[in-house]
Amino acid sequence: MKYKDYYQILGVARDASKEEIKKAYRRMARKYHPDVSKEVAAEEKFKEVNEANEVLSDAEKRAAYDQLGTSYRPGQDFRPPPGWAGGAGGGDFAGEDFSDLFSQLFGARKQAGASRRHGFHGGGGAPAGQDVEASLTLTLEEAYHGVEKHLSLSAQDGTRDVKLRVPAGALSGKRLRVPGKGQRSPYGGAAGNLYLVIQIAPNARYRLENKDIYLDTPIAAWEAALGTAITVPTLNGNVRVKVPAGTRSGQKLRLSGRGMPVAGGAGDFYVQLQVVLPATLSEAERALYEQLAKLAEFDPRPDFPKD
Repeated sequence: MKYKDYYQILGVARDASKEEIKKAYRRMARKYHPDVSKEVAAEEKFKEVNEANEVLSDAEKRAAYDQLGTSYRPGQDFRPPPGWAGGAGGGDFAGEDFSDLFSQLFGARKQAGASRRHGFHGGGGAPAGQDVEASLTLTLEEAYHGVEKHLSLSAQDGTRDVKLRVPAGALSGKRLRVPGKGQRSPYGGAAGNLYLVIQIAPNARYRLENKDIYLDTPIAAWEAALGTAITVPTLNGNVRVKVPAGTRSGQKLRLSGRGMPVAGGAGDFYVQLQVVLPATLSEAERALYEQLAKLAEFDPRPDFPKD
């Protein structure tokens, strides 16, 4: 097991006092608590903070940690010398229950959720069941507008029915928490939580990039040359779009705010224009193209050798 610098994890000096460790733990627990932090690795960091606090707030464990250094392993037995009264600034959080700390940090509602998530119950209750994570695949339309889902999920301890509302603007990777739908506790405690990770299925028409939506839109050569107005289907209704004269294939027209309606600001919708030609030409069309070829002064390859 890799050595962990518990002092560094809590952000305190090696001779930190009991009170300094206590304050640092409160600060870091608040910062990385999974119900508060938006960081991807918040849950893992939160576990490290708790692990560091468990050792440094206990006089004997801290002494073992300081004495053994990089050889220290969690749970390692340590017998202090006779008359030993604790290391520099050692000691535990006398009389302070873990659930009391979370009640102070996040309020009763947050504390209850944290207890279920991490298997702690105030007052020495039975451990909670394990959390469960599953994938939930949505169509782009469902993710854009929001949807109510009725699911039947199989777990090690049986099947459970889940009803939830997916909010509009959900992106791939978003985690939805369903309280009490995780593993049941074998000890009679509360059930764990269910975490559903959103995955958006590819769409035959639209392309999603982050919170922006792209639509490849074909236009005729004469529309690109002369300009035109076209009706574009977006996920929020049809929009009339003006195509300027002289448009090139691949050019993008932006419809501001018509992308995914995510919190903090919707994405944009891009009309990506593609100039296309007819597969076959009538005699009249061919004659017009031949006439254009004779009249046109435009050279598409000015830097190429001339015949």
